[in-house]
Amino acid sequence: MNQPPGARYGAYPEPTPWAAGIAVSALVAVLATAGVYAFGAALAQVHWTLAVAVNLVAVGGAAPSAWRWRGAPVVRWILLGVAAGVVLGWIALLIVAISS
Repeated sequence: MNQPPGARYGAYPEPTPWAAGIAVSALVAVLATAGVYAFGAALAQVHWTLAVAVNLVAVGGAAPSAWRWRGAPVVRWILLGVAAGVVLGWIALLIVAISS
């Protein structure tokens, strides 16, 4: 869809691709969950405070960049998947820590 010169981005809204967006979010969430869990579990073998500190620093450092990119049409689905994956990875780490 071509926009006339001088038109601002998003002036002519297109329909939201829900099926493709949710599929991308789900795949990214699976990858992010696996990454956060594996990295957190490896750091927890050294010391649990190291795992918590590194996870908090990583999320705190990435959050401002993610917040700026949240409105981009494709990137918002990826960010949704990453956010869900980080939360699910933390939940998995907590469940394993509590059960052991």
